[in-house]
Amino acid sequence: MNIPGARRWGKNIRLICQKKMRNRFGTIWILVAILTPVLALVSAAAAKEPPMPFRAGETLHYRVSWSAFSAAASLQLDVIERRVLFGWQTWHFRAHAQTVSPVSTLFPIDDQFDSYTDAESLESRQFETHLNELGKVSDQVLHLVAIGQISRAPGARVVVLPGTRDPLGALYALRAVDWQRTPELDAAVFDGKDVFEMRARRDSMMEATAVPGGTFMASRISVRVFQHEKEVTAIHIALWLGTDAAHTPVVIQATLPFGTLRAEMIPAPQ
Repeated sequence: MNIPGARRWGKNIRLICQKKMRNRFGTIWILVAILTPVLALVSAAAAKEPPMPFRAGETLHYRVSWSAFSAAASLQLDVIERRVLFGWQTWHFRAHAQTVSPVSTLFPIDDQFDSYTDAESLESRQFETHLNELGKVSDQVLHLVAIGQISRAPGARVVVLPGTRDPLGALYALRAVDWQRTPELDAAVFDGKDVFEMRARRDSMMEATAVPGGTFMASRISVRVFQHEKEVTAIHIALWLGTDAAHTPVVIQATLPFGTLRAEMIPAPQ
């Protein structure tokens, strides 16, 4: 059946469809042109970042003994998130420590520490201390900038050597080490006031370590502290890091001038 104008109408339809398809392909190519370099930068950044044994959302609980008190304090370690801080890709770590009864009656302490650690280099970008000790409250936010870098954070900054950690970030940096293949790690640590050198050594490959949270095979890591090339003999730290994929800190022990603190992992509260 021959309908007048049908061929012209069909031709017009084809032209309109072809035009729309060209417009759609043009839009797609524009999006590809825009997104390709962005995705390349993201992929390059991800390729530079070493794989980590911890993950965002991880929470670990500990019971802390001191002197004659088997339960002097509680400690909670959290990997809060991965986030961008002033243009840096960082891990946000948090530690919350507080004394419990009866020690809290004598020494009421409720402290929180936040570390923003560079996701690639594991050096500290920002270190916060929020302290409530014996009725005295203090808050401090420190922006660390390595020599040769430009500060991206507002306000005052602390200039440190490249690779400097804060104390909390240093703990997670020790977890990031493959201690089955790497017997030692040296790093500068800024505690908010002074810079120290941390010299960590693997003492044993595997030890069966029993804590309230279970029995784990762990590597024992000893940490000696130096300042101005001299050892600070009053401070000694030992860690028992699980040989599991997460390198879980099973025990954290610190010998300090006022005694030995031993944090043992416990099950998560129900």
